[in-house]
Amino acid sequence: MKPYLSVIIPYFNSQEKLIKLLDTLFISKRAPIFEIIIVDDGSTKLLTVNSLLLTREKKKNIRIVRLAHNKGPAIARNRGVQSARGKFIVFLDGDVEVFPDTLYQIAKVFMDDPDVVALTGVWVKEQRSKDFFPNFKALRDWSYWINERDKSGYYFLFSTRIAAIKKAVFTRLGGFDEEYPAPLVEDIELTYRIARRYAIIFAPQVRVRHEFEPFWPIAKKYFLRAYYWTKLYQRRKKFDPVATTLQEAITALSGVGVLVLGCLSIIALISTMGIYTSVVLGVLSLFAVATVVHVILVSKFLAFVYKEQGCVFMVKSFGTGLILYCFIFAGALVGRITHAKI
Repeated sequence: MKPYLSVIIPYFNSQEKLIKLLDTLFISKRAPIFEIIIVDDGSTKLLTVNSLLLTREKKKNIRIVRLAHNKGPAIARNRGVQSARGKFIVFLDGDVEVFPDTLYQIAKVFMDDPDVVALTGVWVKEQRSKDFFPNFKALRDWSYWINERDKSGYYFLFSTRIAAIKKAVFTRLGGFDEEYPAPLVEDIELTYRIARRYAIIFAPQVRVRHEFEPFWPIAKKYFLRAYYWTKLYQRRKKFDPVATTLQEAITALSGVGVLVLGCLSIIALISTMGIYTSVVLGVLSLFAVATVVHVILVSKFLAFVYKEQGCVFMVKSFGTGLILYCFIFAGALVGRITHAKI
């Protein structure tokens, strides 16, 4: 029987995580008929259905598409869709886990409203790790999607950690832009093309679990994502609710301002030794203003993490956010300079 959903999973040298994801998919409840297409993106160790340690019945629902060389998730997902037989495509990252009702909730959105062609879900705020940064990142993302987004927004980021789209629409739009070799802004670029004709709805009941990485891998991604987004911004010349709104851009600038002016305040206090008090007072005043502005702009997030984790976690979150805003600002600045020359 033809599947209703085709689940596309890009894979590269992470079999343990893939098996965990498959285990959660196969305990789905009330899900429509679905198939799973794993795109082996040039892994160094050949992936086979037998190596996934599945029962004979479960093996029937899985197909593996192999790429000879590592091409990146954009190409891998496009190749997976080419082999898909379902009416709707479900994109999942290989390092997430679904809930028993995730596939059911996806199908229910499309069945309840035939006009919906694309949706995006959310990764839950709970982390198995007790470390600060993964929990900070999970709460930062949850707050961004649940507490801080414009609920009336016409379209949302088509986030491939968990997103679904009608196959006919995805195919007609040409799929992901294959010029991006890494998971950078291919989801943002596709979102813009979808949103020219269709709404991308946010379905908070469509959930996955994702365990976040430590600080440095995330900071690097922030820098690179901001860097490549500037090229998209250069084409569109406007902010949006997908990558960054004008308010979010101001928040990033104010965060950088707090750090820079804070450092200048310390230098001024040390170097002048009270001789140029007007200079010191001027820098301190600017620092105070920037801090107040930034606190106001991130107040929803700070109130949320205070409620979730308490005062100490909130203070650490404020400082960590300032540092991450510097990575975003640096990426955008380098991207703006680089892409302006092209």
